[in-house]
Amino acid sequence: MFLKSLTLKGFKSFADTTVMDLEPGVTVVVGPNGSGKSNVVDAIAWVLGAQAPSAVRSQKMDDVIFAGTAKRAALGRAEVTLTLDNSSGLLPLDASEVSVSRILFRTGESEYAINGVSCRLLDVQDLLSDAGVGRQQHVIVSQGQIDAVLNARPEDRRSIIEEAAGVLKFRKRKEKAERRLEATEASLLRVQDLLREVRRQLRPLERQAEAARRHGDLVAELNALRLFLSGREITTFRRRLEALAVERTTSSDKENELRRLLAELDTNVMAAEAELSARGDSGLSDELVRVEQLRERARGISMLLVERRRSYERDRGAMMDSGVVANLEADASRLTTELSEVESAMERLEPESLELANDEAAFEGERHEAATLFDHISSTTSAASAAAEVRGELRTLRASVESADSEYRRLSARMQALSERDGRYTTEIDRLRNECERAQTVEVPLVNEVTEAEARRLSAEAELERAQSTRNAVASELARWQARSEALQLALDSARARAGAEKLKDVAGVVGTLLDLVVIDEGWEASVEAALGEALLSVVVENTESARRALAHLRSASTSGAVLALGAKSEVVVTGLVPSGALRIRDHVRSTRKDVSDLLDLLLATSVQVKDWTAAVDAVMSDPRLVAVTPEGDRFTTTGWRIGVAGGGATGAALEDALNNAESSKADLAVRDEAVRIAQTEQQAARSRESELQKRLDANDAAFTAASEALARVQSERREAATESEGLLPTLGEIEERLNRLKARVSELEHLVPSLEREEAAEAEAAKARGEARATLEAQSALLSGRRRDLEVRSAGLIERKQFTEARLAETERRLEADAVARSEAAGHREKIEKILVATERLSLIVDAHRHVIESRLAVLHEKRRRQSDEVRALATHLDEMRKKRSATERELEEVRERSRRSEVEEAEVKMRLEATVETLRRDLDVEPAVAEAAEMPELPEGITAPARTRDLERELRLMGPINPLALEEFNELQERHKFLEEQLEDVRNTRRELMRVITAVDNEIQSVFASAFADVSVNFTQLFGNLFPGGTGRLVLTNPDDLLNTGIEVEAKPGGKNVKKLSLLSGGERSLTALAFLFAVFRSRPSPFYVMDEVEAALDDVNLHRFLGLINEFRQEAQLLIVSHQKRTMEAGDCLLGVSMQPGGSSKVVTEKASRVSGGAA
Repeated sequence: MFLKSLTLKGFKSFADTTVMDLEPGVTVVVGPNGSGKSNVVDAIAWVLGAQAPSAVRSQKMDDVIFAGTAKRAALGRAEVTLTLDNSSGLLPLDASEVSVSRILFRTGESEYAINGVSCRLLDVQDLLSDAGVGRQQHVIVSQGQIDAVLNARPEDRRSIIEEAAGVLKFRKRKEKAERRLEATEASLLRVQDLLREVRRQLRPLERQAEAARRHGDLVAELNALRLFLSGREITTFRRRLEALAVERTTSSDKENELRRLLAELDTNVMAAEAELSARGDSGLSDELVRVEQLRERARGISMLLVERRRSYERDRGAMMDSGVVANLEADASRLTTELSEVESAMERLEPESLELANDEAAFEGERHEAATLFDHISSTTSAASAAAEVRGELRTLRASVESADSEYRRLSARMQALSERDGRYTTEIDRLRNECERAQTVEVPLVNEVTEAEARRLSAEAELERAQSTRNAVASELARWQARSEALQLALDSARARAGAEKLKDVAGVVGTLLDLVVIDEGWEASVEAALGEALLSVVVENTESARRALAHLRSASTSGAVLALGAKSEVVVTGLVPSGALRIRDHVRSTRKDVSDLLDLLLATSVQVKDWTAAVDAVMSDPRLVAVTPEGDRFTTTGWRIGVAGGGATGAALEDALNNAESSKADLAVRDEAVRIAQTEQQAARSRESELQKRLDANDAAFTAASEALARVQSERREAATESEGLLPTLGEIEERLNRLKARVSELEHLVPSLEREEAAEAEAAKARGEARATLEAQSALLSGRRRDLEVRSAGLIERKQFTEARLAETERRLEADAVARSEAAGHREKIEKILVATERLSLIVDAHRHVIESRLAVLHEKRRRQSDEVRALATHLDEMRKKRSATERELEEVRERSRRSEVEEAEVKMRLEATVETLRRDLDVEPAVAEAAEMPELPEGITAPARTRDLERELRLMGPINPLALEEFNELQERHKFLEEQLEDVRNTRRELMRVITAVDNEIQSVFASAFADVSVNFTQLFGNLFPGGTGRLVLTNPDDLLNTGIEVEAKPGGKNVKKLSLLSGGERSLTALAFLFAVFRSRPSPFYVMDEVEAALDDVNLHRFLGLINEFRQEAQLLIVSHQKRTMEAGDCLLGVSMQPGGSSKVVTEKASRVSGGAA
């Protein structure tokens, strides 16, 4: 993988779109100062994710956008695209080329993209980190970074190696794990606090939940009983309603029948009264009067005809007499006298006529008053009906008064009871408040004591945990030393067996195995074992003779073995054999015996320890006499090279040291066990104390809860009682007002009833009197009619007689005056008189005949009049009977109505109770009536009825008092929360343990990776420093080798011919080369596909530049190098040149030249 092209648009001095094609190998960017060469490096750093403005030599990030010149305006955004060749597949993308782009707008918005697809900075960093390009961009060496490497703290130099080795991702994992661990610490404390609080709430809530559960069971049983009883009541109510409906139908039919009968009786009574009135007002009397008048007129006419006939007869006789004049004068005198008599008779009739007129006027007045009275009585409601209605209303009102009075007394008693209960409530509330205050007063110190006890318990647990941890560590140490001693014992036994020590122990002169006779410094076991080789497994004898005996014994026993004889001489020259950087093995192994020490001098005279196998090879190659070993146990001689050591550094001293350490650990373990026992005792005491205080706190909480609940219950009951009392006051007022109204109405009706009853009796008497009065009026009317007819007949007769007498007198006087004429007309007049007499005779006969008819008719009418009087008396008797029957029917109808009203009231009450029961079912039990009617009776204890069981349950529920209806749900929720919190606590603890394991694993990984990387970098630094400074030595040293996680790195540099190690004493060029050696050592140890350097060789002279270019030449085939430089020799070393220029007032331009063209131009 390598950089293939770089495209800049509006980035710093590159205003126009600039595309730079990059090639593998060494590319050198050249150009005058200020042309924008370093901007190329900044562009690469920026597109790879640089976030600090200082990383791209800016004060703020939007400084990277082209700011404009005198000739060009500023741009609104900067864009850089870096294309990488991925034909090797190093990047985990299925593409031969990968383009990474970054755009920044002046508004501050920033965008990243990979192959044109928007992404995050993290995606870019993760993609490149897999290719060895870290987030800190160690592959880009900018101006000033050379000195920064040398002047940096040891920890900063470490970070460069870590980034190159990929340790940073482990650091990130560790930091993330540590942050999570810190978060889990807070979560652990929080969960423990929550769990403690939940446990504190759980115990009193459990009691409430049990009460709520018991209450729920009782309520369920009570509801089942209420459902059954309500269903039975509904069935009873409905059956009663059906019976009442039948009664109502029967009563309605009976009432209708009685109404019909009453209407029929009213019709009959009215008909009878009308008939009676009609009989009294019939035309019979008038006809009788008319007939009597006709009789009188007929009699008068008959008398007149008789008188006329006599008169005409006299006229005829006068005409026939000679003394006619004398007769006329006598007639005139007689007629005058008769006229005077008639006038006197008429005058006598005047007083009689006036009296009759007065009597008739009085009679008409009486008849008119009677008719008016009869009409009024007929048009108004009968007193009997009014009395019946009043009596019915009075009965209803009395029942209402009795009910209202009973209700008033009941509510008054209830008010009195509520008033008395309020006093008891006040006393109870004061007592409960005092209990709550006492509990609250005790609560605070108890909570403090519990908190302190909990802290002591936690401290004791922590101390126990520390003691157990220490004890476990000591136990592990004991087990380790025991295992080591056993392993060493086995190794020694095996070595002794291989050396034949068991077979030679009885041979004279045998000292023991070399393993048992030497002491090796810690850490040098592998080196010493590699240096001594098989000699370490030999049996040491005192001299050559002893050696011979030992060998003979081994041969005779057919056993293998090795023997070393003390006192052997050596001519090996030790001086000058130790090369630079090597250490003598002999200085790190010793023995208490002088002769064994001499033997060690012989065996280890040519043995040295070097740092690694390469140094060992170099040492052996430079001096074939040497035996070079490494700390890892590698052994190098001219006769052979061996990597690693088979043994484990087992010596007698090591075994003794392991046994001593095991004994020490065993004694320490006993001490630690005692410390654990003491910590356990203290923890148990702390737990007991905390438990005791917690129980006291729980008891106080329970007392406070009980008092609070009781206080809430009493206050609730008091509020309910107050509400009930407040509600009863207007109800009492309404009942009292209604009772007063009812009593007033009852009093009013009671005063009205006697008068109505009197009116009813008077109406009955009046009805009877009406008949009698009507009969009396009719008799008076008949008498007055007779008197009127008689008077009229006499008056008519007198008037007619007067008229006739006056006419006769006038005629006589006229005749006397006209006597002469009369005599001459006498003959004709006589004939006329004869005719008149004949006509008068006929008229008399006719009148007589009519008088006979009139008399007959008058007799008939009198008979009819008699019969009519009998019928009127019969009608009056029948009317009285019908009125009595009507009164009886009215009373029966009133009784039926009263029964109907009672039925209606009962039906309304039953309906109301039915509706109340149904409403109660729906409201309290949430069931329909059909469900209640179909409900079966629950199982009951033997000998207890459902109503009795209901009363028992209600009493038990009252005794339980108010309960927390949500307690069971809250308890279950709190229990679930308690379980959840315990699980969460265990999860947090598991998470912490897992995080600790992760951190430990990451630490181990970091140590492993860093140790490996540091070893490689150290080797490469030494080599590169030697190349850059011939004859000089340089190395990297850990500031704290025992702490590989945090140790820093110091650079020791000693150029050839100088005896200084401090970097500050080096020249500028030497410092730059040293820093380059460090950076290139990192590059070589953990390679990256490309490196970018900005004028890193600026401070080098020709010699040092030559060495630097040699270093560049070494890396040419390993990675792509992009170097910004002013040095001509650096340009000559490049495979490609990128020329950057800038016209005044313009922007940067780029020209690319291949190496062949460059060299051609130089020629």
